[in-house]
Amino acid sequence: MKKPFILVLMLVILGGVLAACGSKDKNEAQSSPSAPAKKYKIALVTPEPIGVNPFFQLMDEGLKKAGQEFGVEFKTIESSDPASIEQNLQSAAAGDFDLILTSTFQMEDALKKIAPQYPDKSFAIIDTVIDLPNVRSVAFREHEAAYLLGAAAALVSKTGTVGNVVAVDIPLMKKYTGGFEQGAKSVSPDVKVLVNYVGGFTDPAKAKELALLQNSQGADFVAGMSAVGDLGVFEAAAEKGFYTSGQDTDNTDGKQVILAQLKGTDAVVYETVKDFVEGNFSFEVRDYGLKEGGVGLTYVNKEGKSPLSDAIGQEAVDKLKQINDDIVAGKIVVSDSLQ
Repeated sequence: MKKPFILVLMLVILGGVLAACGSKDKNEAQSSPSAPAKKYKIALVTPEPIGVNPFFQLMDEGLKKAGQEFGVEFKTIESSDPASIEQNLQSAAAGDFDLILTSTFQMEDALKKIAPQYPDKSFAIIDTVIDLPNVRSVAFREHEAAYLLGAAAALVSKTGTVGNVVAVDIPLMKKYTGGFEQGAKSVSPDVKVLVNYVGGFTDPAKAKELALLQNSQGADFVAGMSAVGDLGVFEAAAEKGFYTSGQDTDNTDGKQVILAQLKGTDAVVYETVKDFVEGNFSFEVRDYGLKEGGVGLTYVNKEGKSPLSDAIGQEAVDKLKQINDDIVAGKIVVSDSLQ
């Protein structure tokens, strides 16, 4: 009688030991580290040297931030002249980069040619739209922020005349000038809006000349919309004492440069890389406006690095904040000149 009982007891004990071992092995398997995630390589190809152009500086900063945060290898490739644009994009596509970022209408022709040659590669272009199956396009509703800027200019102006010094006469820039005029006239229907074109993105001397011209015609607020050329507009404002604003980054100085129309290219690059690394990347058109925080105006929906100028004042800022809220809520619809 004892032997069968001992045998059964031994079998029960052995079963428990085996079960415990199996459970341990299973737990160890579950807790063991998984295979390391793929280390992505991402390139940013710019159509011109970064230099002092805040648009491309921000993109480079966004890539660096994303690269460091998500542990990806990254490289910025600056095109020295128009002839090198296609060559640089071709080299990046032919290399071992997993995602290739670029931007602006200057890259459209090259991307339309090269992206179809590499259907398994992922591309993203910022600030313009391309319809290709392996390209994500990122567009901005600049006209919304320009509306705010125009309204601010009309509130600041004592002469009833304001101006725009614009880089080039192309459809994209009409979003800026069109939004600006709509905003200015919403505040002061009789305001006069002057517009002159520099003919390029990197000509401060010409931009200064045009700003001085507009000031001589009565403009006491001249918005800089000429990329690097804005430096010339700022110079003219400092010399003649009129007010001005810049583009893309906060270049307010609390003196003559009292506003900045902002475009978050750094945030967009960061989000694009984040989507790619986390497996949420898709080939479509992404659209960023006031609601998404992709564009803005200092002191209204973005903090300013300089103290608010007395030329604007808190009362005007409060009015502008209400306009901003109405645009976001759809109560004010700003016309897009491209549509």
